[in-house]
Amino acid sequence: MYNAKQIGLALASVLSWLLFSDTPNDPEGYVQDASNIRTEYDFIIIGAGSAGAVIANRLSENADWNILLLEAGGDESIVGQIPANAFALQLTNVDWQYETQPQDNACQSYKDKRCNWPRGKMLGGSSSINSMLYVRGNKRDYDKWKNDGNVGWGYDDVLPYFLKSEDNQNPFLAGTKYHNKGGLLTVGESGFRTPLGTAFIQGGVEMGYEHRDYNGEFQTGFGFAQGTVRRGSRCSTSKAFLRPARNRNNLHVSMHSRVSKILIDPDTKVATGVRFEKHGQIYVVQATKEVVLSAGAIASPQILMLSGVGPAAHLTEEGITPILDQPYVGENLNDHVGLIGIVFLIDKPFSLLTTRLMNLPTLLNYALFRGTPLSMISGVEGLAFVKSKYADDDDDWPDVQLHFGPGSDISDDGATNRRIHGYTDEVWNEYYKPILNRDSWTILPLFLRPKSRGTILLNSKDPYDKPLINPNYFSDPDDLKITVESVKIALALSKTDALQKLGSRLYDKPFPGCENQPLWTDAYWECWIKSASFTLGHSVGTCKMGPDSDPTAVVTPELKFRGIENLRVADTSIMPSLPSGNTNAPTIMVGEKASDLIKNTWL
Repeated sequence: MYNAKQIGLALASVLSWLLFSDTPNDPEGYVQDASNIRTEYDFIIIGAGSAGAVIANRLSENADWNILLLEAGGDESIVGQIPANAFALQLTNVDWQYETQPQDNACQSYKDKRCNWPRGKMLGGSSSINSMLYVRGNKRDYDKWKNDGNVGWGYDDVLPYFLKSEDNQNPFLAGTKYHNKGGLLTVGESGFRTPLGTAFIQGGVEMGYEHRDYNGEFQTGFGFAQGTVRRGSRCSTSKAFLRPARNRNNLHVSMHSRVSKILIDPDTKVATGVRFEKHGQIYVVQATKEVVLSAGAIASPQILMLSGVGPAAHLTEEGITPILDQPYVGENLNDHVGLIGIVFLIDKPFSLLTTRLMNLPTLLNYALFRGTPLSMISGVEGLAFVKSKYADDDDDWPDVQLHFGPGSDISDDGATNRRIHGYTDEVWNEYYKPILNRDSWTILPLFLRPKSRGTILLNSKDPYDKPLINPNYFSDPDDLKITVESVKIALALSKTDALQKLGSRLYDKPFPGCENQPLWTDAYWECWIKSASFTLGHSVGTCKMGPDSDPTAVVTPELKFRGIENLRVADTSIMPSLPSGNTNAPTIMVGEKASDLIKNTWL
């Protein structure tokens, strides 16, 4: 049986499709799957995600170059275009449905102590399944990259690439030093706001923070969420970069194309092409200039190892003949992890409940005008970048991020949040079910610069076998310590006058499994954080960029793979460390910069 939310979202999707469907002259018309694949291209790009789609667009601007873009999934989901429905695509066939290895210090209340790791499996990659939040990170993040030897990756170097993509819809921001108008990627704010969102901003001001544009001159402060949205719907990199280029004769986009290996000459160590499977047929295609690997922080190291490039002992153990012993492929995995599921109850009817979203007037209004709660960016109305007691008060380098939602896990009748967050029946029934569908809000707090590092390893030499993902969450005790402080900041926010006027109060039932800890102590919060850990999907670092002097660096600052000619990596895997924020915008920036690096080599 389908529930009311699923029926309502399907109706909204059908109405939107009828009113805004593809026409021959539509610049957002759908990308056609390549049917006649050549045996040779100038460039082969693996992965049509947040970076790969950008690179395909920019390289195909040169009509003399032939480009093949390979994507394991199909086209975007129509349902996924509705911002408030962002998370409904997780654990479906457009999600890779990865899981972590069992964790010692996280994911304790989930089945087998494994956390879900959603990643997009369609055109646009994770930009087609993510929360759409547009956050660049902090200036200091990029300046640190540069100071560590990554020439050309300082903030002043990368800002032009953020601007190149951007088409900001806020008239107060567009055309300023920090924001652009006219790029391919539409960036804007939600067309709908709740009184809770206003109270969130006011509460932050009460705490001494500025209400600011966190993508501007300063990051520290509170602001309404900026996202990759266009006319009230998702603006993925597929919509922004692939659809406008879909009629270029020199760009072939091959969907449902699963790469099994990069072809590398074992003697010359030159990447010559790619082998992939599509609809049961094996293709071997040559690249006369470069193979560009943009499959993400999980799949890029997996594909490299399947190709014989990685830790030699591990490859041999899996039955793969090593071509290049590169022990740091798959190492340095880092990710943002926070506490999911905090509920603050209120006395006012301001929350985004399913009953308020899924009704005919709201659905019709969204389909026609896009200004209803369904247009809210992944249900996240505000973001804050704040400082724990361990941060430098005099430095604009906050160490905590807060995601504010005018609803919580109890707001959707248990239809989506319960499933994607992985709660067991025991936890759900004991903790959340008694307050189901009450007015509430939530905060997802996290530490922005975790020190814990994990790994990606092969499970076998079968390319269809999912890799072993071990993020090693909270293996460094500082990560847990500062995450506890982030929760305390969220609690302090709930006690501001702005939120107290709405009757805000923490739902104070002890979280299952933590009842034996003294309530509201650090030990209690540590227990809850370890129990209800949640990935932000910000995995980076597994093909680390670095200078020649860094023995752990896998690629150069030009993103060339060390030891293999004509192979570049361009996605989140090259980031030496996490930016201080959500990673989609930085990944798009990597795609823009990588495109210029490639052009500079071959033009």
